Amino acid sequence: MSATDAGFFFAEGENTPMHVGSVSVFEGPAPTYGDLVRLLLGKLPQVPRYRQRVRTVPLHVGRPLWVDDEHFQILYHVRHTAVPRPGSAEQLRNLAGRVLGQRLDMAKPLWEVWLVEGLADDRWAIISKVHHCMVDGVSGTDLLQLIFDVDPDAPHPKPVDWTPESGPSSVAALAGGVRELVEQPVRRLAGGLLQAAQDPADLLRRGRALGALVPGLARRMSTPTPRSLNGPIGPHRRWVWVDATLDDVKRVRRAHGGTVNDIVLAAVTAGFRDLLAARDELDEGVVVRTMVPISVRRPDERGALNNQISAVFVDLPVGEPDALARLASLRRQMDAHKRMMGVVDARAIIAMGEFVAPALMAAGTRVAARTSQPFMQVTTTNVPGPRRPLYVLGRRMQELHAYVPINMGSRVSIGIYSYLDNLTFGINADFDAFPDVDVLADGIRNGLATLADPTVSPARRASTG
Repeated sequence: MSATDAGFFFAEGENTPMHVGSVSVFEGPAPTYGDLVRLLLGKLPQVPRYRQRVRTVPLHVGRPLWVDDEHFQILYHVRHTAVPRPGSAEQLRNLAGRVLGQRLDMAKPLWEVWLVEGLADDRWAIISKVHHCMVDGVSGTDLLQLIFDVDPDAPHPKPVDWTPESGPSSVAALAGGVRELVEQPVRRLAGGLLQAAQDPADLLRRGRALGALVPGLARRMSTPTPRSLNGPIGPHRRWVWVDATLDDVKRVRRAHGGTVNDIVLAAVTAGFRDLLAARDELDEGVVVRTMVPISVRRPDERGALNNQISAVFVDLPVGEPDALARLASLRRQMDAHKRMMGVVDARAIIAMGEFVAPALMAAGTRVAARTSQPFMQVTTTNVPGPRRPLYVLGRRMQELHAYVPINMGSRVSIGIYSYLDNLTFGINADFDAFPDVDVLADGIRNGLATLADPTVSPARRASTG
């Protein structure tokens, strides 16, 4: 397991399940449970990790290992349920929120798929869960394209026999962990010294660029943030989604510029502005700081089952009353982050985790995941999905909604996913801390609509956004 993957694994806790998930809605009629099980069995050879479980090394001397689960049983991982007919979107959200809020069994392969019947208009759904230590958002998109079909008439491979391979003994795992603990940092340090010797000017340039960031980071640490968005996290979740279209985003781009990421962050900013106003916590100059994961996966690594992500921190200017000024602020910040990523080797920063002893990583990650971190209030991840239809057993997928975990004292996360011409914001929040999660959802919806409305003047945008 890589250092990044191990970090997600160790962050798992009683109140901090670390799986990502989704809800996919399909046109009917629903397949039988047996048909779905056979389909997935036929596809599993393409994703062998779905038959593997995590095995920790004694005393955490080495990072956890992936080993074949000798007791793998797909009927445990593929489940069948229904909502009362005709099931509404709200009933599906409530069911999905309960399913996605429950922890995976960490002693088994870390995934589940639920077949949901009973939706209105003869529709049905799939709820999927997979632990973050297995995939990041980009590779997760590739997995959907393996598990689902791009052709409604695609042939499906038949299930084949599978024999698990034996894992290493405890002694062998311990010895391997010790060897890894000694050898890997030495190899990486030697490689870094060699690179520095070959291009010292580049190393100096990167060092100066990093040094220039320090004053800005210091200023951001002193910027006021809302208190109610950080704190203890309980075991229960509220999960809602907001539907939009990419046409809305395109209208904003044509009128005001910016990337898709800039515009969805502006909509999220409007949502938090409304939420804080309703909580009487909205002050001039206050910001909501969000972590925005950034994929550093190379094109030749698409489909690999590991995490290749870095992150940047963006201040959502919720205290700014003008919607266009908020968008401009976000554009400046994201442009600055792009310039920073141009001079900072994000992959090298990720690789620094390889120098950390696994026992220290396990302890530190668990403490951080359970401790309130006022520096960050929300995680906002935007994953572009497929622009062509996907199918399961010939049924076309109509909607897809993303679920992103919360931890480290941040009580809310927002997973933004696009499919075809649709865009959804999946809001996952601590149950007790967010009885008003619908205020946030409505604010995101209204914020995007306001920016996309060409008839609304800047002054009107300020009062409605």
